[in-house]
Amino acid sequence: MSDHVYKQIELTGSSPVSSDDAVRVALNKASKTLRNIHWFQVTETRGLVENNTVAHWQVTLKVGFRIDD
Repeated sequence: MSDHVYKQIELTGSSPVSSDDAVRVALNKASKTLRNIHWFQVTETRGLVENNTVAHWQVTLKVGFRIDD
């Protein structure tokens, strides 16, 4: 078993559907340029209210990815 090193970045995803979808949007976009995404942690959730309903979700994540050997 080898040792691994991870880099951590912060991303913010948004979605009109849900906070879960905002997470998926951020991870999907990041996966187009980052390899070895291993974990995420939601650090902040915000929403936009229009006409007394949630119109948009915004979620900030810490994302960890493994550095290649």
